[in-house]
Amino acid sequence: MNVILIAVISLGAIALVSAAILYVASKKFAVYEDPRIAQVGAVLPQANCGGCGYPGCSGFADACVKAGSLEGKFCPVGGQPVMTKVAEILGLDAAATEPMVAVVRCNGTCANRPRTNSYDGAKSCAIAASLYGGETGCSFGCLGCGDCVSACQFDAIHMNPETGLPEVDEAKCTACGACAKACPKNIIEIRPQGKKSRRVYVQCVNKDKGGVARKACAAACIGCGKCVKVCPFEAITLENNLAYIDPNKCKSCRKCEEACPQNAIVALNFPPRKPKVEATEAATIVGAQTATPAKTEAPEVKA
Repeated sequence: MNVILIAVISLGAIALVSAAILYVASKKFAVYEDPRIAQVGAVLPQANCGGCGYPGCSGFADACVKAGSLEGKFCPVGGQPVMTKVAEILGLDAAATEPMVAVVRCNGTCANRPRTNSYDGAKSCAIAASLYGGETGCSFGCLGCGDCVSACQFDAIHMNPETGLPEVDEAKCTACGACAKACPKNIIEIRPQGKKSRRVYVQCVNKDKGGVARKACAAACIGCGKCVKVCPFEAITLENNLAYIDPNKCKSCRKCEEACPQNAIVALNFPPRKPKVEATEAATIVGAQTATPAKTEAPEVKA
């Protein structure tokens, strides 16, 4: 009996000492967490997509609170309304940020880019890209396996079975960048959405020389530089046989679209152009408008 009592007392003493040690340790090594982190986290969409550049919504909330400023911080899923709520919680100013959207910079449809071989491996762009250049003569274009579709959490991108290319649903796209990260060919770019969702961009990433690029794809950029010459805003640069339009400089004049002999430049969501009037027709119209009818003299009336 004494042995059992001693054992119970010993265990009780050990428990008390352990509890005291844990209590002291919890007080000494306690980590203070700003309650505003939880408040900011509560208004975030909890998509944990990483589009903000931080590891999930909790990481973004922690960064916003600790930085003391919202400069350079934006939640692409929640957009400006969510950032306004975050700013109210932290007592900061939320600068207006231009909406962004994912853009597919490849026009290598089945018609423009004929197949030269057939891929019979795992249906994954990442795997296919590590093995070879693709089923066509263009080693820069879309592989068509749909890794971008699998990466999108918002059902904003789908493969078009007719063209074999991914298409972005602007209404659902949050510009989180997951599709761009998943694409091994880097054909998906996050660009400003533009006023009235109007954008002008080069729908090609082929860096081969003109003749090689044209042979591989009928809609490839051939690096002729005509778009660079006609741009009045110096928004287009030509590097490695490929033209690129800077969205921050582009004023959507669309002169480059007209000048491109390959139709590699896309002007999205613009109204249709007015049909051009031929020079001879225009001269005829102008001549008819400027011509004045001959005056006819009234017959003389004799008294």
